[in-house]
Amino acid sequence: MTEESKPQSNEDEKEVTKLMIDRPSDFRFHAAYLAYSETWDKIISQETKTELNEIMSSLSKEEISYSIFYRRLDEYRRQGSKHYAFPRQRIESQRKRDWRKRQTKDMRNSRHRGRR
Repeated sequence: MTEESKPQSNEDEKEVTKLMIDRPSDFRFHAAYLAYSETWDKIISQETKTELNEIMSSLSKEEISYSIFYRRLDEYRRQGSKHYAFPRQRIESQRKRDWRKRQTKDMRNSRHRGRR
């Protein structure tokens, strides 16, 4: 019985190779391949690498869309990286006219503060 389990464990431990199907002339595919490649390099599990290869090959055969590819890839990106987060930052802006009003008011106030 132990002999039967050994071949199965050897199959599981087989090293998975990274797919080399990059298309530099196709920007969207090239960006997807870079994301796949970066994730593949960070992952240790051979089983997970096999799943990543399946996702990438599905994209190359146009069996799945880019949005589905990134959604599925994102699950594995989180596994490979501890600090995978995109904190949202609020950017506050103002109109130029409002900025000028504020500047002139601040300048006027600073002049009067200096006289006291």
